[in-house]
Amino acid sequence: MGGMIDRLFRRTLLVIIMSVFCGIVFHAPMSVWLGTVAPDYQLAIKSWKEILIVLAAVIVAVQVSRHKLWGELSRDLVIRLSVAFALLHVVLLPFMWQGILPAVAGLMINLRFIVFFMVVYAALKMYPQWRRPMLWGGFITASVAMLFVLLQVMVLPNDILRHIGYSDQTIAPYLTVDQNSDFVRINGTLRGPNPLGIYGVIIAAACLSLLVVARKKLASWRPFGDVWDVMAVGIVALIAVWFSYSRSALIALVIAIGVVLIARYGKSISKATWFAVGTSVLLLAGGLYIVKDTHFVSVVILHEDPNEGNNVNSNDGHWTSLIDGTERMIRQPLGAGIGSTGSPSLLGEKPVIIENYFLYVAHEVGWLGLALFVALVGVVLKRLWQRRSDWLALGVCASGIGVAVASLLLPVWADDTVSIVWWALAAVALVTPIAVKGGARRGRTI
Repeated sequence: MGGMIDRLFRRTLLVIIMSVFCGIVFHAPMSVWLGTVAPDYQLAIKSWKEILIVLAAVIVAVQVSRHKLWGELSRDLVIRLSVAFALLHVVLLPFMWQGILPAVAGLMINLRFIVFFMVVYAALKMYPQWRRPMLWGGFITASVAMLFVLLQVMVLPNDILRHIGYSDQTIAPYLTVDQNSDFVRINGTLRGPNPLGIYGVIIAAACLSLLVVARKKLASWRPFGDVWDVMAVGIVALIAVWFSYSRSALIALVIAIGVVLIARYGKSISKATWFAVGTSVLLLAGGLYIVKDTHFVSVVILHEDPNEGNNVNSNDGHWTSLIDGTERMIRQPLGAGIGSTGSPSLLGEKPVIIENYFLYVAHEVGWLGLALFVALVGVVLKRLWQRRSDWLALGVCASGIGVAVASLLLPVWADDTVSIVWWALAAVALVTPIAVKGGARRGRTI
């Protein structure tokens, strides 16, 4: 009887994890469409992932007890930091109360990826063989998402998504660079161009890492995952980053690619080559400065079109948000309350938009919350770097460093798709065994 219950819980947990991990990539179009079909159930439709994550957390707690892993997990620093960050939200919740709707929305946005990270982390501790289905699911999901991106760029009309309910009241079917219709920013299956660009960075870094670190292992991925498939998905991910016209994503992409290449080839590169690379970077920067007044650079790179007559300037918006967020952090050591920032604050009386995600966290849970979050990100990235002989750890680490930099300009982790996908991959990379001299430690890895 006990074995039957264990199998039932194990299979249910895997189904839930895979449903959230893969389904989140298509959450935006599905939730918008279902919201138009059943408008009375929009809140439940939008909350499906949080409901499943809570259910998965309950099952994980039961299974951890059955496997007697509480002691091991409680000694793990990433779990301690994750739990401390979550508990701080609970402790601060009654203070500076924002109202039931902002508070619930704030908890969901701030903690869903943290809880899912712990769920996947604990689940892979118990079942390391789940690495393979999760990577397969992630690869197939990314392939479908990137195919839609390619269709949007090459074939489909810009407003194709309006046919399933996209609008100014839900999600805009597409955006433009500072209202310049010559530069259309596509959404893909995500909530907007910026999340699409960051998702593309995660996919591109993973594909590049797989190709340069573990290309020989791709033979075990057939019939769908050979070298050409991975290259195709990676190339389209680069296209997604470009046509998102997200400068933060472009910066993250350059950093991610640089980290992968340095980790793989850094020791074999001569000083002369490093000097040549550095010189090339400086020349490129100088060239961009020289041509900064050209139409393309002004609009796409600088987002400043001198020929446009509107008053929209995203650079001013970023700078104003940075100054405002910094000032608020300095004068509010305990934060302003859960649900006081971003989209949850729109449900309350005092909307506040802070684009720097670290300042976003400080506004929600104060200096201590910011310190815990920075420590968690730092420990996770450090451990991923220490495991960089594994292609997944290297790819996730590289994209994570890039995304952390992008978080200085955008509330990256507030997006459900980006945060859940990256933190789930981080959990898989941190827990599952990696290849060592003489073979794998245990299990079969990809």
